[in-house]
Amino acid sequence: MRYEIYEKRIFDFVLALVLLIVTLLPMIMLCVIIKGYDGGPVLFKQKRFGKNSKAFTLFKFRSMAVRSPQKSNQSFKDMNLYITPIGDFMRKTSLDELPQLLNIIRGEMSFIGPRPMATTDMDVVELRKNTPAENVLPGITGLAQVNGRNLISNEMKVAYDTEYASHITLKNDLKIIVATVRDVLHQRGINRQDGE
Repeated sequence: MRYEIYEKRIFDFVLALVLLIVTLLPMIMLCVIIKGYDGGPVLFKQKRFGKNSKAFTLFKFRSMAVRSPQKSNQSFKDMNLYITPIGDFMRKTSLDELPQLLNIIRGEMSFIGPRPMATTDMDVVELRKNTPAENVLPGITGLAQVNGRNLISNEMKVAYDTEYASHITLKNDLKIIVATVRDVLHQRGINRQDGE
C-alpha cells in the first residue's frame, strides 16, 4: 500500500525527469526531422481519459502526415499511406511515446497503469467505471498492453486493468517493464489503434 500511495509517484517523477534529460538530444533531433518532413507540428496532442475518467491532453511525437484524416487508426483502410517514414520508425521503436514523460511529470500519467483511452474508446472508459482501474493513473504501458494490447477484447482489457489496479506492487511493475522492453525489441503490438 505504501508503494502504491507514495513510492510509485516518486519513482515515476524521478525516472521521468532523468529520462527527459537523458533523451533530450535525441528528442530534439526527432523534432527537427519531423518538422523538416512536411513543416507540420512536432507533437500530436489528443484528449484522453485517465484517473476517475478525467480528461487530459496526451502528448506524442506526430507520426502521421499533416493532411491525414482525423479518425481512429482502426477506421483506416490503409493507414500506412499516411504514416511518415520517421513516424514508422518511431512507432516500431515506441520513440513516439517519449513526450508522455511530460504527462508523467505533470502527474497525469504513470509509467505503468491502464492505457489512457481516447474518445473512440469510450466503451472501455465506461467498463472501467466502478472497478479499481478507475482509481489509478493511466500508464504508458500496462498489464493489458503486454497481454495482447489491441488483439484482446475490451472486456479483457478491463479485466487486466482491474487485476493490475488491485495488486499494485513494485514487483508487478518491474515485471511489466521487462515484458514491455521484450515486446518493443520484438516489435510486438506496434500497429497501435489508440489514435496516433
